[in-house]
Amino acid sequence: MTKNRAERITSILTQALQPIHLEVRDNSHSHAGHAGASPGGETHYEVVIEAECFHGLTRIQRHQMIYKLLAEEFKTGLHALSIEARSTGEK
Repeated sequence: MTKNRAERITSILTQALQPIHLEVRDNSHSHAGHAGASPGGETHYEVVIEAECFHGLTRIQRHQMIYKLLAEEFKTGLHALSIEARSTGEK
């Protein structure tokens, strides 16, 4: 069975970062008609993630880590990604 983009993002981030909390939301419907939007959706996502591996990293380093992990998704139609990345216990 083929996974949709949200399922692939969830799988990639879970395997690589072992988060204690992960939310992946497809917000493509909110961007219909905007740059990068596709009639089929799956272009604009929001990720909220909490993982121990982010401890000691800056916000930029955390985002870079996630972008690198999702590079193939960006090559295949992911246009925008909103990220909230926290280390364990951060607010």
